[in-house]
Amino acid sequence: QVQLVESGGGSVQVGGSLRLSCVASRHSYSNYCMGWIRQAPGKEREAVATIDNTGDPSYSDSVKGRFTISLDKFARTLYLQMNSLKPEDTAMYYCAARGGSRYPLDLLDPTSYNAWGQGTQVTVSS
Repeated sequence: QVQLVESGGGSVQVGGSLRLSCVASRHSYSNYCMGWIRQAPGKEREAVATIDNTGDPSYSDSVKGRFTISLDKFARTLYLQMNSLKPEDTAMYYCAARGGSRYPLDLLDPTSYNAWGQGTQVTVSS
């Protein structure tokens, strides 16, 4: 089972940027589907950015055009570049993984993942 450790969260003002990182221990990301999932207090988990085992990214409508997911397999690190941040982006952000092909999974469904990091908090203030 891959182990995931996130970092890079923090507090930022509206319009600012942050880059989250997720390092896999003991495993590379080869043949894994990966996602960034967030959860705000009192709200359901939301998968905001995913990348499948072929490197194809997907985004939720709420972050499309502002967030970019990328993967450095050699460094075993998944990134989430977040630009033009809004107060509604405030949440705990989790890195998640699922081994194998994306099919028949919906990678924008948080229940598709079976390995999770501990999360990193992002707070956007106006």
